[in-house]
Amino acid sequence: MEIGTYIDQLTARARAAARSLAVAGTKRKNDALAFMAEGLVANAEMLKAENRKDLEAGKAVGLSPAMLDRLTVDDKQIGKMAAAVREIIALPDPVGEVIDGWVRPNGLRLERVRVPLGVVFMVYESRPNVTIDAGTLCLKSGNAAILRGGKESINSNLAIYKVIAEALVKAGLDPNCIQLVETIDREVVSRLLKANGKVDVAIPRGGKGLIKAVMENATIPVIKHYEGICHVYVDEGADMEMARAIAFNAKVQRPGVCNAMETLLVHQGVAKAFLPAIVADLRKAGCEVRGCAKSRAACPAITADATEDDWRTEYLDLILSVRVVDSLDEAVDHINTYGSQHTDSIVTRDVSRADAFVARVDSACVFVNCSTRLSDGGEFGLGAEIGISTERLHARGPMGLRELTCYKWVGRGEGLVRT
Repeated sequence: MEIGTYIDQLTARARAAARSLAVAGTKRKNDALAFMAEGLVANAEMLKAENRKDLEAGKAVGLSPAMLDRLTVDDKQIGKMAAAVREIIALPDPVGEVIDGWVRPNGLRLERVRVPLGVVFMVYESRPNVTIDAGTLCLKSGNAAILRGGKESINSNLAIYKVIAEALVKAGLDPNCIQLVETIDREVVSRLLKANGKVDVAIPRGGKGLIKAVMENATIPVIKHYEGICHVYVDEGADMEMARAIAFNAKVQRPGVCNAMETLLVHQGVAKAFLPAIVADLRKAGCEVRGCAKSRAACPAITADATEDDWRTEYLDLILSVRVVDSLDEAVDHINTYGSQHTDSIVTRDVSRADAFVARVDSACVFVNCSTRLSDGGEFGLGAEIGISTERLHARGPMGLRELTCYKWVGRGEGLVRT
């Protein structure tokens, strides 16, 4: 089919499905979600078999271990996907929620009511779980979703989408509420990003290259999930064992994701006491450590130099840059200069320093004595997330159900006119 015709049909189906979702009701949406959760578990062997095709192709083209980890769909991942869907079922339906309201002196009764965004175009890379996360969040929040995953996960995405489509039909919903772009032709993405009046918002989720390409080509609104150059700052008032556990988890637990730590900042007052132990932990886990001159002096086991480029790099791999700073002020300046305004954390027992860090670090998520890996919709109780927005308009941080809505004004009166 000619691409223009394909886009017209895809978006027309999505718009019609969005209108039907507006009156579908919470129960029917939850029924569909329940069928999806059941279908994921029931079709586990099929999902894993299709995923193996993507993994084999990924290995053949030299994807890194961290990227292959992002791509993997195993029993544990399937269980987590199903659990996330069930959590979304348990969450309140945001559609129709009255945010606030009041009565004007002339008797006009006003309410601000949550409504869906409309047709959401989600474009993402590598992680097949995004297909179920994005689809289910859009459905519960009343949005029609057009999903376009990366070519490296095409077989996995098609398999998950089969479960989604069957669940929608079983629940009596329009199967076009969630559609998967089944071609890897990049022209489809380019056309959808310019589908003004047909698509309401694009949400890209992936590496810097993808986000940049979307921002440069889109003429529709974009809520971007930008790169995750995340920091942990170990203050001189930190508990050393706590800091060691947090830093190790932030880097090693899953290095190929956006909320993994990329730069470790350490106060000079604790550098000699802290760095040798954490660097030994990291190297044992297979992590390459690059450091500034001060960090190499404090810990001779760090032999690689960290350059200016390192401070600006999202590795998405077992690589970490380390910098020793003279003060909290220097740590904050480093984060605000080199960070991506995603997630940053301080480890300290000093409440005043923690409060200063929270007030001054300009990021979507700022943590005290927590791993950056906790910056996640599931960990926040949102069930799942459609992405972690680094924007300031509309939504910031992990985006769940409420972040996939806007609002409309509803006014009521008894024959009111303006005088």
